[in-house]
Formats: sequence, structure tokens, C-alpha cells
Amino acid sequence: MSTSTEASTPRELIAAGFQELDRAQKFLADPQLKDLDAGALTRTLHDAPDADQALLLLIRLLERAPRVRELFGKAEGSWYPRAVPLVRLLGASQALAEFLIRHPDEVEILFDEDLGTGEEAHNELSTGELRRLLMSAVHADPDVENPVAELSETFAAKDAGSALRIGYRRELTRVALRDLVSPDPQAYLPTVGRQLADLASAAIDAALAVSRAQLIARRPEAQELELTVIGMGKCGAAELNYISDVDVVFAHRAPENFDAAEAGELAGVLASGMTKVIMSSEGEPALWEVDANLRPEGRDGPLSRTVDSHREYYRRWAAGWEFQALLKARPIAGNPALGQEYMTEMGPLVWQAAAREGFVQDVQAMRRRVFANIPHRTADREIKLGRGGLRDIEFTVQLLQLVHGRVDEALRIRDTLSAIEALGAGEYVSSNDQEAMSRCYRQLRLYEHRIQMADMRRTHLMPDKDSGLRALAHAIRSPGQARRAGPQDVRAEWQKVAREVSSFHETIFYRPLLSTTAVLSDAEVRLSAAAVADRLTALGFSDADGALRHIEALTAGVSRKATLQKRILPMMLGWFAEGVDPDHGLLAFRRLSESLGTSPWYLTMLRDSSVAAERLCQLLTSSRFISDVLEHLPESAKWLGDDESLAPRSFETLWTEMENALHRHEGVAHTAVRLARLIRQREQLRIAIADSCGVRDQQMVGAALADVDRVTTLGALRVAEEEVFEAEGRLVDFLVIAMGRQGGREISYGSDMDAMFVHRPLPHADKSAADRQAQKLAQRLTQLLSKPVKPAIRGEFALQLDADLRPEGKKGPLSRSLDSYEEYYRRWMDVWERQALLRARPVAGSDWLAVDFMELVDEVRYGSPPTNHQLREIRRIKARVESERLPRGADPSRHVKLGRGGLSDVEWLVQLYQLQHGDQHAVLRGTNTLQVLNGLVDTELMGPDDAHVLAEAWKLCTKVRSGIMIWSAKTADVLPSSRRDLEAVSRWCGFEPGHAAEFEDYYLRTTRRARQVFEHHFYTSA
Repeated sequence: MSTSTEASTPRELIAAGFQELDRAQKFLADPQLKDLDAGALTRTLHDAPDADQALLLLIRLLERAPRVRELFGKAEGSWYPRAVPLVRLLGASQALAEFLIRHPDEVEILFDEDLGTGEEAHNELSTGELRRLLMSAVHADPDVENPVAELSETFAAKDAGSALRIGYRRELTRVALRDLVSPDPQAYLPTVGRQLADLASAAIDAALAVSRAQLIARRPEAQELELTVIGMGKCGAAELNYISDVDVVFAHRAPENFDAAEAGELAGVLASGMTKVIMSSEGEPALWEVDANLRPEGRDGPLSRTVDSHREYYRRWAAGWEFQALLKARPIAGNPALGQEYMTEMGPLVWQAAAREGFVQDVQAMRRRVFANIPHRTADREIKLGRGGLRDIEFTVQLLQLVHGRVDEALRIRDTLSAIEALGAGEYVSSNDQEAMSRCYRQLRLYEHRIQMADMRRTHLMPDKDSGLRALAHAIRSPGQARRAGPQDVRAEWQKVAREVSSFHETIFYRPLLSTTAVLSDAEVRLSAAAVADRLTALGFSDADGALRHIEALTAGVSRKATLQKRILPMMLGWFAEGVDPDHGLLAFRRLSESLGTSPWYLTMLRDSSVAAERLCQLLTSSRFISDVLEHLPESAKWLGDDESLAPRSFETLWTEMENALHRHEGVAHTAVRLARLIRQREQLRIAIADSCGVRDQQMVGAALADVDRVTTLGALRVAEEEVFEAEGRLVDFLVIAMGRQGGREISYGSDMDAMFVHRPLPHADKSAADRQAQKLAQRLTQLLSKPVKPAIRGEFALQLDADLRPEGKKGPLSRSLDSYEEYYRRWMDVWERQALLRARPVAGSDWLAVDFMELVDEVRYGSPPTNHQLREIRRIKARVESERLPRGADPSRHVKLGRGGLSDVEWLVQLYQLQHGDQHAVLRGTNTLQVLNGLVDTELMGPDDAHVLAEAWKLCTKVRSGIMIWSAKTADVLPSSRRDLEAVSRWCGFEPGHAAEFEDYYLRTTRRARQVFEHHFYTSA
């Protein structure tokens, strides 16, 4: 064995955990260690999480507190057993070691009789004893109802605060010592959390005594004021960390003769004075932050309010997450009777929260915010807020408590571990899940404690360096381990726990919803029908009984289909719950599953592809348009797992398919047209799914939808021509011109087609007969596209042709000859008809006729600029459209087409500039609104900022219009005002769930700015 004069060998140093061997040899020869057995000291340092740190701090501590040498009085065998608690502390926490070095008198705690025995301590200080110790530190009587510190010239408030913080850290160090020598750190964890919470409570109560003394010295009437401090979060639940913000809420009570405003002011001063004592660093560093932001109205609300005011706030205005926060509430300091009154009033409100409208959405939104706010650079090191972290377990446990605690008072428990035990005892979770949750929670909290203990710094991040991981690996184990753990050990262990925790919310919250019908193992929990209904209601299902029937229908039996449903439904129920309409989503899923019957690929895809399964849930809960069509085209569900399948097909590809279909059914008009319309429905569904999944941008969607309508029109025209020409021979060339948004290839779902029909008699054909044939073609084409077919196409939104923009409108012939158009435009055309031609585009019919007609159109629309009279007429018509066509009672600020800053404003302004300058600038000769806007910037006719404002408003209104159709399967042009409808459109427009109000503000702000730009340009341009 080595003696004090013999240096430890490198092998002994490595075995003890030293990383810097030369430095360790040097320190072991330090004069402070000259009387110690070097070998025994080295072997004792084997228990230090960081041996290099522990050795250095030991030398420094011996210099300041020579009595510590008594712990190394005589080696027993080959080590110093009485010194194990000290070396554990020195190697685990530099911050607490520095405290002992600053205050050498406090090393007395190292000589507690129960330290270093190898047995778990059972004589921790009680809550009352801790309170007495810290009250004594500030010279306050702990036995009176409202203690007041005895301050004087020789013991001022700053001295009391310093003494309080020193006393707190002494007891904190005592807790750490017991924790570090526990033979089972995970089993001891609840005791540590309770001790830390009691210690924090005692510190707040003592600090309150100091603040009260200061306030009474200035305002003697304040001695009649009562204040209670309600602990929230982990302090309220008595499961506090070593270093953490302490969340609190304040409530006060004053005699009747007190003015209410004055009482509130004094209570605020008393509360803030307490915070200053805790957070001051004069004489001794600050302890931790006292956070009162969980109070009603947060930072905007008064620091303290009466119990009646608290009750009224929670009754009328509190959000769902605020009730969830009350789950942990507990009086921790101040007037005990007032604290109990607060709990009597507030406690029952917690258990009514799950029944409140929007509760689940609020809770889910809070959970999403937590994940969204994790910095990307540290996300993979988060043990609290990240996926598979502590917050995942706490969220699941609290949600189960709130759902089932309304009727089961046994679940009304504050701390997480006791709540997990109660959930198991009540059979809300299985025994296996209870054990797994408890084990994982203890493990993650132990990581958190040891990481924070190192520097007494508030953090929840795994160390990123091997040295930190190495120290953590040894700190989480009990002393006396033969082998030191390495960085890879703790990293692998943590990742395993995180993976297990990630599955808890699905397996523990959702899987038991199947328990009324599924064949579960003996180890799995079985919920009653009532408990399942409660849980479904809390998830956001309006019709819990109906949802349960759907689950039963999907999982009943022992077939392969039922077995796969049992595997995937727990996961999918979670995604349904996050959707806008879970009830419709589950119903649509049942219908889709029944439509596909026993198709082997369907459930296998959902089981093997979480992307496809999540997409399906999102689509079914947020789109009646998609879910209705998907039910009738169930095979399209294959696209969900393959982004390439969701790519819009080119016009050429679609036309080739259409031609082949028409060729196979030539001469059978109704069958051919039905196939053409089925192709349109299928491609609309493909585009809608791609749009919903975010794999295609808005402009691509508008163009793709327009191409699909064009192909369908071409196919229907081919059938119409076959029918008419077969009966009477071909007499005309025929052409369909798309107008409006169809002409600009910027349509939305459910858009009709504004169209004009053009014909030209063939040489030697009778003109009157040719005209009649053209009318027949136009009428037949319209019928083929919109009239019902047999068998009916379920879920179809047929393409409606609207020819009202033709010359003379409804009074004029449905189709005109090219010569007739030329004559009309030359002699009788109004300026609005010229404006309408700006978006004319040929979509079907004779190519040669299209060339000739578009030559005429270009001459008309890009001719001489409008006269002043014509400009006034355009502005008059625009004003008339706004006043007459806006539906009665409609809010102009919410109408996406005709309202303030809507589609009409942007398009009319762009078209006005085209009429004025299209003859001079080729870049303005286009049918697409956004392209022409860019052209206005290029030609310097409009500033880029104004063009950007207009473009953003136009894109937003287009997106809203599509969103309304996708959500409701109904065309509408008014921004919804109901909560759920607005939420659906908000999500469609890219806003996060729960941000509908922000989206509404954004829409109103964007369109308001667009209207300002519109008015500036539209009414002032020459």
C-alpha cells in the first residue's frame, strides 16, 4: 500500500478516475495532504464523480477548514470511509464546495453521524425544523402567525438576507451529501425533491419576515395585512430540483377598513420585497429566481390579489393551461389560514377544467409551444423539454389526472410519482406502464439533479463533453462501485430511456381507448366505457359515444384487419385529437377503412409509414372536401406515403390519358364523359392532398387545377363534336376561351370556368346552319361538363361553364363567329369588356381559330390607353361592384373577393395598369396577376414595397378561399368568424394550431394595407 511519501502509480490514478495524471501526482504531494496516506486517499477519491476536481477542491478546503482533516484521521483498510461523503460532494458539485470554502464554519455538517455509514439516512429535517432554522437566521419568531424579522442597526435587512442565504445553502449542502451517499439514488429521489421544496418554502417564509419588517417600519398599518404564498409547479408539488425558478402566486387579505387599492399596493410591496431578499447577492450570492408569472393575467396583472379576485378570474377568463397549472398549487409560506382559504376556493376548479370548451386544444397548444421553443442547437441534449423528456411524462400524467380526476378523487395528487402510482392503483394505466413511467421519470430526474448540482445552475441539458458525461455517469451511481462508468454508458442509457418515454403518450393515453373491444393481455389496462368516454371527450371528441362506436367497429374481431387496426389506432387517435374536427376524422377513417375492405396494402402502409398515417389523420380532420372524395376514390390513399405520387401531372400526360380513355369508349358518349370527369376528380384530389401536405406551392396548385379543367374541357368537347358532327356533318371550327381566373391559371378548388365560345364556318358551309351548330356545341359542352351522369360520380364538384362575359351577356348568342366578335369589338364594346379580355386564354378547340382570335384579342386589350372618360367609367364600375355585389350584411373587411384589400382590389388595379401601359410594355401583356405585378415593378410603374403588399394580400385571399372550400366542401368568400372554422382556415394558411386569432389579425392587417395601396394607385393613376 502506498504511504504518504509514496506517489500513487498511474494505474491506481486511472482506476480512481483521474484524467490528468501528472497534475494529480503533483497535487497529491501538496503540503496540505502530507499527513495522509496517498494510496488510501487515491482509493477514496475513486468514489468522487470527478476525481481531478475533488482533489483540487479538497486541498483548498483543507487550507480554509483544517478540521476537515479529522475525516482522514486513520485509514480503515485501504481507504477513508468517513471522507466518502465529502469526496462525493467535491467531485459532484464545485458550487457547493465553493460554499464550504467561503464559509469554513459550515463544515460541521460533514460530521453528521448518519453520513458515511453506507445506510440510507432516515433523520432528515422536517418541514417545521427547516422553517425554524431559517426563521432563526433572520431573527424572526416562527411560532407567530405573521412572523417579523427583528432588524436593528447591527442586524440590518442586508445582514438578515445574507444570513438567510447562508443558512439555506448549508441545508442544501446537507441534502446533497445525503443524496450522494444514498445506496439507491432513484429510491431516495422523492425525499430529495420534498426536502428541496421544503427548504425553498422555508427560505421564502423567512424572506417574507424580512420584507414585512421593512414594510412595517415605513407603513405601520401593513402589520394588519395578511399575505399567503402559493407554490406552483415543482415547488408546489414538493418535487423541486436543486436549482430552479420557484413559481409562486400571491394572495392577500386586509381588514375591512383598508382601502382595496392600498391593500393591493402594500401586498405587492411585501411580495416584491421578499423576492429581493431571495435574489440579492450582497454578502452571499442569490439563491434562485422567484417567478410570479403564473398569476392571473401574467405580467400584466397585479402581483397580488384577493382570494375573491382569484376566484372570479378563474371562473371567467382563465385559459385551460392555467387550470392545469393549479394542479400543483400548494400554500408554502405566509399566512396559513389564508393559504387554506385559497386552496378551498381554487382547488375544485382544477377538476372542472377538462370539461371546458377548448381545454384539450389549449393543453396541446401549450405542449407544441414547449417543443417549438427549444433551441435547435440544443434540442438533442434536452432531458426535460425534448422528445422523450421529463415534460412528456408530466404531460401524460397530468392529462390523465385532469380527465379522470373529475370523478376519481384518488387521482387528485400533486407530485408526479405519487400520481403515477395512483393511476396504476385506479387501473387507468397498466402495472407494466406504471412501473416503466416511474422508472424512467426517476432516471431522468436523477440526471437533472446531478447536472444541476455540478454548478448550481438552472439547466436541463446533457453535458456535451466526455468529461461532463464521465462525471455524470459516476454521480448517478451509489458510492462503492467497483468499476467507474464511462461517457458512452450514460449516453446509451439516456437514449434508451428517451426512446421508451417517447412511446408513453401513445401506449398509456390512447391504447386503453381500445380496451372496451380489443383483446388485451393481462398486463394491459382495461378502462370502463365511462372512463373511455371521459378520455375521448377530453381529447376533443364532441360525440364520445359515437367515437367509441367507430373504435369498436374498427377493432372488433380477430381478423388481420382488426389486429392491424388495434396496432395503429392508438397512434392515430393522438393525431386525430390534434386535428380541427376529431369526430369527423375518425368517422371518415372508418368509412375509408370500410371502403378498402381487406386491401392488404392499406393498413400495412399505415402501420409501416408514420408519415402516411399522420398525413391521413391530418387530412381527415381538417378537410371535408378531401375526406369526401377520398371515401369514393379510396385507392388514392396510396399517394400519402409517396411525395412523387403527389406531384401534379403535366397537361401532356393528362391529355394522353384522356385521349386513350375517349378512344376506348368512342361512340358511347355518357361513358366517355364520365371517365373524363372521373379523371378530373382524381387529379383534383391529388392536387388537394399535395397542397395540404405542403409539397406544392400555391402558384403550382392554381396552374395544376387549371390544367385539369382544360383537359376535361378538351375531352368533353371531343365528345360533343362527335355527337353533333355525326348527326349533321362538320360545319364549323369551334373554340373555347377561358376568362377570369381560369384564363390566368390561378383558380381555386371548386372554381367555375368563365368562358366565351368562338366559331368560324367552314368554307362553303351555310352560315346560318354553322351558327346553329356552334350553339349546339356550346350547349352540349356545358351539359356534358355539369349535368349528372349515370352511374353518378359521388363526391364530384362538376365544372360549371359561365358564359356571361360574352358580348351582350345573357342577351347575346352563346357562340359568335370570329367576324362577329371583330365587328362587336370595333363598334359596341364597353371598356369593361376590354378589361375582361385581359385574361382571355384559349383552352379547347381549333388551334388555327385560336391563333386568329387571340390576334384580334391582343389588338383590343393592348390597344390605345383608355381615355379619361373610360378611366372614370372603370372606377365607377368598381365602386358599383363593391356596393351592389357585396352580399347584404357581409363585413367588407372579411370578404376575400369583393372586400377591402381583397382579390378584386388587386386584380382591378393590375388590369387598370395593363390597359394604360400594355401597349408600351410587353412585360405587362400576361394573364397571370402575380407575373404582371412583377412586370409593374420591372417597368418602375409601381414600387416594390407596394407590389409586395398587393401580392401578399392576393396570395392570402386566394389561400383563404381555397381553405374554406377544403375545410367545408362548400364555396364561400367570407373569412369565417366561428372558432372552429377560423381555426381550420388558419391552419390551412400555414399558422400553427391554436393561433387562429393571430391569423385573423394578420388577415385584417394585410388586406387593410392592400386597400391603402389600391386606393393610392387606382384613384390617382392618370
